[in-house]
Amino acid sequence: MEDKHLGVYIHIPFCASKCGYCDFYSLAGCDSRMGKYQDALLRHIQEAASTMAPYYIDTVYFGGGTPSYYGARRIADAFNILKRAGKVLKSAEVTVECNPDSVRRHELHILRGEGVNRISLGMQSASDDLLKIIGRRHNFAQVKKAVQSIRAEGFDNLSLDLIYGLPGQTKEDWADTLARAIELGPEHISCYGLKLEEGTPMYAAYLNSPVIPSDDEQADMYLYAVETLARYDYAQYEVSNFAKRGFASRHNMKYWDMDDYIGFGPGAHSCIGSTRYSFTRSLEGYIAGVTQDGNLLDEYETLDELDRAAEYIMLGMRRGRGISAEEYHRIYKSDFTPLEELLREYEKDGWTKRLSDRWCFTPTGFLLSNILIGSLLEAQAQHRIRANPWIESAAGQEPQITLPSESF
Repeated sequence: MEDKHLGVYIHIPFCASKCGYCDFYSLAGCDSRMGKYQDALLRHIQEAASTMAPYYIDTVYFGGGTPSYYGARRIADAFNILKRAGKVLKSAEVTVECNPDSVRRHELHILRGEGVNRISLGMQSASDDLLKIIGRRHNFAQVKKAVQSIRAEGFDNLSLDLIYGLPGQTKEDWADTLARAIELGPEHISCYGLKLEEGTPMYAAYLNSPVIPSDDEQADMYLYAVETLARYDYAQYEVSNFAKRGFASRHNMKYWDMDDYIGFGPGAHSCIGSTRYSFTRSLEGYIAGVTQDGNLLDEYETLDELDRAAEYIMLGMRRGRGISAEEYHRIYKSDFTPLEELLREYEKDGWTKRLSDRWCFTPTGFLLSNILIGSLLEAQAQHRIRANPWIESAAGQEPQITLPSESF
């Protein structure tokens, strides 16, 4: 029997301050709650031992918030509890997100000693002026110093996060950021387009503002990144992610491949088989739910075959390797022909390409992926109705499929 593998996500919801664009569940000015949260987190991981028992854990990801601000000792303690509660492979990819202003050499030493082997660093821009505008606490000099410390402690798997489409940012600014990021020699680079999220300070300040680069300007920045990173051997393996050979994020691949993963912390999501659930986006609610045996769940659903097939299309087409008829049939016993016909039409427009038995987006297609994926899902639904006329009347009563938000 084939071994089952599991990814583990541990959410650290604390930050020194909130960035102007961030709508992730994170809190500033709540350091006094770190101890109570740590107690709840460790207890929750221990209680999940039976759920994790059938699996070998091959990826662990500490995200946030700002895990490096939370402290290496707390992260190490959580990781050690996980090792006791589950079967963590020695070969597991173990990532910790860090911000340049909270990277400390002695803390990196602790993390490395405990088995952390991948660092994701929030560089965002090489322009100190742009960093101030978006509310980042660091400057580019701190980015360089953080990278030096990360390398000095023996980490050979480093990812840098970058953002384009920032207020007042020009293509020249973006080209400079990319060049400086490449000079730092990371194994992985993520490029996210700025998205103004309702409820954030930047949404209020910049919605419909002329200083935000236009859609065409952002598209130019994106295509420039794809072309430039390819020249330096960073392969695009997902719409926003680029990596040297062998350094694609194994943990993030679990999300895109619909593999099993379990999350801990407020707002964390889990996927076990066909079951999806997430926890309350409230620090106090999470702590109370764990310590007082209350209700932690925010959302819970079980997906049927059609749901999983739609998810396969949505997630698969975000990846550089795309989708195939064989994989589609394995998930959903239905005809791939209507989808392939549409993919061929996209190919004529330069939006898709066929590589052996797989279909994937071109860089231009990625820019239109939300719209194109929507059409693929519509084609899937229409074929389902034609193949099963008796469900036509019920089709209109089904909940509408919501597309995942793009990173740009």
